[in-house]
Amino acid sequence: MAGLKTHPARLWETAEGGKVQCRLCPFRCVIGPDQMGSCRVRKNEDGQLVSLNYHRLCAANEDPIEKKPLFHFMPESRSFSIACVGCNFQCDFCQNWQISQMAREQGRIAGQDLAQDQIVAQARDAGCQSISYTYTEPTIYYELAYDTSVLAHEAGLKNVFVSNGYISIEALVMIESYLDAINVDLKSFREEFYHQRCHARLEPVKESLRWLAKSRVWLEITTLVIPGQNDSEAELRDIAEFIAGELGPQVPWHVSRFHPDYQLTDAPATPMRTVERALALGREAGLKYCYGGNVLGHASEHTYCPGCGRMLIERRGFSILKNEVLEGKCPGCQTAIDGVDLDWKRLTEK
Repeated sequence: MAGLKTHPARLWETAEGGKVQCRLCPFRCVIGPDQMGSCRVRKNEDGQLVSLNYHRLCAANEDPIEKKPLFHFMPESRSFSIACVGCNFQCDFCQNWQISQMAREQGRIAGQDLAQDQIVAQARDAGCQSISYTYTEPTIYYELAYDTSVLAHEAGLKNVFVSNGYISIEALVMIESYLDAINVDLKSFREEFYHQRCHARLEPVKESLRWLAKSRVWLEITTLVIPGQNDSEAELRDIAEFIAGELGPQVPWHVSRFHPDYQLTDAPATPMRTVERALALGREAGLKYCYGGNVLGHASEHTYCPGCGRMLIERRGFSILKNEVLEGKCPGCQTAIDGVDLDWKRLTEK
């Protein structure tokens, strides 16, 4: 990757022997001279940690916010979605592996040099209400995400992370003022799954989730259920009880169907009955909002009032067919519906 334009990294310190230690994620890589961290996009150059992907935007698209998925954050709004090559995980079932693993597998970082003000301008020109840092892992392009998020707020745009949650508390504290919502993949509730399938650990993800649940950032969680890997009733119950008990019953849980991809092609697609059972376990644990993912046309796509059971937001895929939330409440029983600007579109159209 010689000749790449670099950018000074954040959150690192010097170590003995010309090494540096990165403090951006729980790996806390100690990186020798001219070496890279485990993400392969941060490098020690002359005793300074630099980002190799700051000037390499590999994706920029306009998406519905529901695609993140975020169901309780400005429904039916549009989000300008960007990504840079790289990831601090090595999930063998990754659905965006072509860009998340490019630096590690191909030794290259593709993308275009798009300045933060240009990103914000494109988002506004597209009529988006937010910028999402997504597709790969925003933690490993933290510098670009942070700088862009500051300008986004100044321009009246919200900021969204779609993350694996493997980010240091220090990094979360630094960006909290500019981060408005996050969807975190809680991939499993077993350390062996994280170790074998993601080359990472579960406990740091739980620590990040606990911190996020107490922060100003709106939090939603997604679990991709893989047959034979993380689909036991005991594990799904553990996830549901962790969310309800430690993070709060207001945190939406998206249970998403798996389809074979990347290196994990011998596992079948998730049966619908598994998703339905997981959602039932979520409700039994006390979660107010449980959703199926990759379940086009299923009743679990909709938002129901936790008070009276009335359907309030009707969805089909990423499209909103009906939104009856009124001033943040159910118009029938007046139960408050958790979320951020759930009826923003109605208010802005007046």
